[in-house]
Amino acid sequence: MNPKAKIMDELAVRRAMARITHEIIERNHGVENICLLGVKRRGMPLADMLADNIRRFEETAVPVGYLDITRHRDDLSDAAKEELAGECHFPCDITGMRVIIIDDVLYTGRTARAAMEAVFAAGRPQSVQLAVLVDRGHRELPIRADYVGKNVPTAQSEKVRVMMNAIDGETAVYIT
Repeated sequence: MNPKAKIMDELAVRRAMARITHEIIERNHGVENICLLGVKRRGMPLADMLADNIRRFEETAVPVGYLDITRHRDDLSDAAKEELAGECHFPCDITGMRVIIIDDVLYTGRTARAAMEAVFAAGRPQSVQLAVLVDRGHRELPIRADYVGKNVPTAQSEKVRVMMNAIDGETAVYIT
């Protein structure tokens, strides 16, 4: 990785996730009937961070799972999808729940669309909300996040790289 700029350090990520947690609690009038689903890979530790914040702020545990969106991607052949697909983990029956999908970066909207398809393949939630650490723009689909840690205008030639300690040994966000 050849970073052009570090746009968030670990403290900035934690502050953004704390703010998103409070926004989720306020918008949903508490945390009853909420299920967090992190998009593999870096959405998973972000979902865990939100769950830890909810436990601290509300003294309540919420179910946390993860989504492997491979089967729902629109850029792979059916054979490739079957070969590469992993499993989703739903910690509860999501029917009637308020599902919050958590991902690291919102870019074209295609990952968010695939995540929604994975959710609806598993049940019919009351609502689906989207939380992202970084929204970098350049949407190809009419999708927007309900909760955003940081809006980062980028050139299409740039990449936003989210690093999570559990995966990368560091928590930070870079533009490369």
